[in-house]
Amino acid sequence: MNLRMASSIFIHPSAVVEEGAQLGEGVHIGPFCQIGGDVELGENVNLVGGVTILGATTIGAGTVVYPQAVLGAPPQNNKHRGGRTTLTIGRNCVIRESATMHTGSDTGHGTTSVGDNCMFMAYTHVAHDCVVGNNVTFANNASLSGHCEVGDYVIISGMTAVHQFVRIGHHAFLGGMSAIVGDVIPFGMAVGNRAKLRGLNVVGIKRSGLPRSELVALRKAYRTIFDRERPVSENLEAARNAFSGSQAVADVLEFMTSRGKRYFTVPALDGGDDDDDGGED
Repeated sequence: MNLRMASSIFIHPSAVVEEGAQLGEGVHIGPFCQIGGDVELGENVNLVGGVTILGATTIGAGTVVYPQAVLGAPPQNNKHRGGRTTLTIGRNCVIRESATMHTGSDTGHGTTSVGDNCMFMAYTHVAHDCVVGNNVTFANNASLSGHCEVGDYVIISGMTAVHQFVRIGHHAFLGGMSAIVGDVIPFGMAVGNRAKLRGLNVVGIKRSGLPRSELVALRKAYRTIFDRERPVSENLEAARNAFSGSQAVADVLEFMTSRGKRYFTVPALDGGDDDDDGGED
């Protein structure tokens, strides 16, 4: 085999590594793995066993992949014409049992990308042409449809499905067994079948180290932006003027003024929020 290999690489005798695959220092390929010839594995990638990696797939250093995961299969997209497209997975990710990620489509971006330090629990799915940020967590059975964008530090809870072309802002939290059909603002918390916003992801905001003053500004801006007494365009301008000193609010406003193809997930009509932490705002 014409492999770029270092002496520290381990390949189990039952594994199949096709000619052309590029393997970095310290790669471990366990039993019954299948590695295609257009695959590149970074240093210390660990394929525990029974892993299939196809297509033009690149996996960053230190990532661990568990049995029955299939990475780099062609997109499930009838418009795809069969051209070479790619899947790129970042450093230090954990990809658990039976997770799947597909390459991009040649009628879309042409690539699917996943950032660093992400956790994909069992049976999760990342579809074609998605862009997933850093430090993202997918709980069991969470799934993205094609062309979704997911910001840094997002948590997608178990059995939650995200509609194609939806954008999820950074530090958002998607509750379990939810159907996310609209864009979710940064720091937002969305829950439900045809999900609604239920306030802000206060736990995630606190974990991020954001100062209390920013949380206070976000809560006030949230109420301003989603005030049903005025058009959203007026609310956005009012929030911009009132909270000009807050970077967190600026992130929300930028997200909402750079519209995607989907509408926004908005608060429920009852106005009920689940983010109360007992503090003053």
